[in-house]
Amino acid sequence: MAFPESVAAPLSCQRHLFEMPADVCYLDAAAWSPLPRVVREAGEAGILVKSRPWEHPRTAIPPWAERARRAAARLIGSAADEIAIVGAISHAMAVAARNLTLAPGGRLLRVADEFPSLRFAFDRLAERQGLVVEEVPRPPDGNWTEAVAAALARPGAAPLALATLTPLHWTDGGLIDLDRLAPLVHAAGAALVIDATQAVGAAPVDVARWRPDFLAFPTYKWALGPYGLAFLYAAPHRLDGAPLEENVGNRPPAAGARRYDRGELYDPVALFMAVTGLEQIGEWGVPAVSARLRGLTDRLADGVAGLGLAPMPSSLRAPHILGLRPRAGLPDDLVDRLQRDRVYVSARSGALRISPHVWADEDDIARCLAALSRACRGIT
Repeated sequence: MAFPESVAAPLSCQRHLFEMPADVCYLDAAAWSPLPRVVREAGEAGILVKSRPWEHPRTAIPPWAERARRAAARLIGSAADEIAIVGAISHAMAVAARNLTLAPGGRLLRVADEFPSLRFAFDRLAERQGLVVEEVPRPPDGNWTEAVAAALARPGAAPLALATLTPLHWTDGGLIDLDRLAPLVHAAGAALVIDATQAVGAAPVDVARWRPDFLAFPTYKWALGPYGLAFLYAAPHRLDGAPLEENVGNRPPAAGARRYDRGELYDPVALFMAVTGLEQIGEWGVPAVSARLRGLTDRLADGVAGLGLAPMPSSLRAPHILGLRPRAGLPDDLVDRLQRDRVYVSARSGALRISPHVWADEDDIARCLAALSRACRGIT
């Protein structure tokens, strides 16, 4: 599986590191995470740098960019020189699309209901280069991996030119096993682009195993960092491409993926916060985080089954997100009902998406189940 069972030392609940009231049950990390206190404090330190620039030499900021690059690289198993610092996943994907030249008539394969950041730039690429876009429909049994594998091998299909995939479906945590699928893409001679937004920080990601051409992730979700900052991995054979924008920092002699860096890179607020969040995740270890979250979502899955809500089997879902799709559909006001009980989750494309992070504990799971029991009466 893409997310193997962890043998790391157990990680305890880290709620004490966050400014989260006892009566708040926040299970919406897949939307965006609250900041640990140390990340907020890092941001405040960055504000002081900009507020009092005469007290802080600007030459002290570039090393923070390199520290962020190294911390991001460690989370995905890459070299720091293979990491660019960009403004968003949409920025990263625009860079990737700009640097792919594919054979006309080939297929661009992706899953249905994909997040816009992984669609828009590649829709334009398909138009420019004459590709055929194929979307794998949502499988009735929830097994995205088998559905994508079947699409890759479909008899009579146009040659595969590009697959744009994620380690899990963003709407409900359905597993898309890249350990299995990435080799199939490579065997077809196609390019592979990965949006790891919903994985990095909460589940193992390894570019050495998956060998993508490009992979990107932001900091504002599972990596416990700020909005407006993301990282783009570029494979060694993709380090000579063209940036989306040109600035003093990414022109020659910029080395490696730095050629794709965004302008106005040296923002002390964003960099200080991103480094602090990334290094905290690295200190815990992603396997330990993943194992803890698997325990919490498994408890949720067991509990909601008793409410008549049928979650996907553990083998078909990522460790950190539980998606629920009642046969009768979600009531339009379900999320609002839960919020009245101070339980915070999301509804995405017909799924109730529940996504705990390291601040959550067994009491949060019990509160969520109790609120669901009240809110979901009559749903089957």
